Amino acid sequence: MIRLRQLSAALALLLGGTGAAVAAPNRPVLSIEADGSALYTIQSLWTQARENSNVTTVLVNNSAYAILRMELARTGAGDKPGAQSARMLDLSDPTLNFVDIATGFGVPASRVHTAEELVGALIAAYAEPGPHLIEAIVPPIV
Repeated sequence: MIRLRQLSAALALLLGGTGAAVAAPNRPVLSIEADGSALYTIQSLWTQARENSNVTTVLVNNSAYAILRMELARTGAGDKPGAQSARMLDLSDPTLNFVDIATGFGVPASRVHTAEELVGALIAAYAEPGPHLIEAIVPPIV
């Protein structure tokens, strides 16, 4: 039961950033989200744009449902999932473009590949009120 609650909480971070921005409209909010879990609540970006929420979302993109890979490994199903299972946990075919997705919802967005680029993007986002999404491309960890 605890594990399910932890997983549920991890899957609601994009929505949580939106809620924090609505609850404290005079304070900037930084939300850190992963690509796989963002897909569960991606429509929150539309709410951020509509409400002009002062939330900056850093979306960490490793092209995988990493949390689900870890959960599969914990089941004892073996070190490597079968071909079909591996395909279901991969988000690279087709490649998701979260900058385009965010822009389509009305949220300004940028993509970064290095820590230096991330710092610059955060400075730019905090300099302008309203919602922003920064897609941080990282290698898979699992």
